[in-house]
This record gives sequence, C-alpha cells and structure tokens, in this order.
Amino acid sequence: MTTADAPPKAAPAARPPGAPIGVMYAGLALTAVTAIAPLVDAATADTIAGHVRAAYPQWGPGPVGQDRTAITTYLAVTGGLGALLWLLTIRAVATGRRWARAAATAAWGAGVTVALVNLSAGGEQYKVIVPVGYGVLTLLPCVLGGAAVIRLWRRKGARTTALGHRPITRSLPARLAPRTDKDS
Repeated sequence: MTTADAPPKAAPAARPPGAPIGVMYAGLALTAVTAIAPLVDAATADTIAGHVRAAYPQWGPGPVGQDRTAITTYLAVTGGLGALLWLLTIRAVATGRRWARAAATAAWGAGVTVALVNLSAGGEQYKVIVPVGYGVLTLLPCVLGGAAVIRLWRRKGARTTALGHRPITRSLPARLAPRTDKDS
C-alpha cells in the first residue's frame, strides 16, 4: 500500500460551539485547590485542629488528632471526587457526547449538595463540623459549575431544550398559526 492508497486520517472532533470548556477547567483547578488545601493546612497552620479544640476544649491531643484527620480526609476525598467529575464532564463536553449536559447538571447538583452539607452540618458540640472557611471554599467551584451548566443548556446548536425535548423545527399548520391584523 502506498501513501496515496492510505485512508485519510480522521480530523480530531471539533469542540461544540458555545462549550464552556474554559470555565470548566477553572472549576477543575478550584476544586483541586479545595482538595489540597486541608492537606496543606494539616501540615502547616493546622486550623482544622483548632476548630476541633474550640468545639471540644476538654479533649486531649489524641481525640483532637483523630477528629482533625477525619475532617481533613473527608475534605480531601470529596475534593478529589469533585475533580474526577470535572474531568469526566470536560471530556464529555469536549467530545460532544449526547449525555454531557445531563452529566454536568448531575455533577453540579452533587457538588452543591456537598458544599451545602459542609456549610450546614453540625454535630454535638460543633456549630458546623467543617470549618466555615473550608465550607465556603467548597462552594466556590459550584459557582463555576453553575455557570458552565447554564452555558451548556443555552448554547447554540444544542440538540434539545432544557426539558429534554427536541425543538419544533417545522412551521405550524395555517389553522393553528397565530392570527395577525391582516388576516381579519
């Protein structure tokens, strides 16, 4: 087979028009920060341990360390899962998958749910289990996620409406068309 007989190489898939890939990468970066920040904090300033000590002043270093580790692990794992969801949805949107908008919407809903739990869940002596600063930090990627979801559902060339219905592309029959003053 000569080079003239070789089949042409397929061009890479073009990104769908209006795809919010840049916003999604920014959300991924911010989510990575939310996953790494508690680990850096545990190794340096240890504000999470201070949060535990404020809730339980009678606890010794052992229980404080265990609670700090549990909160830090929870924040790092949920941040890591959020980053995986960003990567999945970025790839789906970039390759024009039909399920990309539904996946992005579901991932955004999951992220908002986790962020709201972080900001509101309390227990025993805690007003909130996760320190408020980390709760707010986990909410920031959700703002970008919301912007990406809105852009995905509003972009030109989308196959369906926001409710999942195909748009009407044909004209109405004359008997159903709205009347104008000229018709009277």
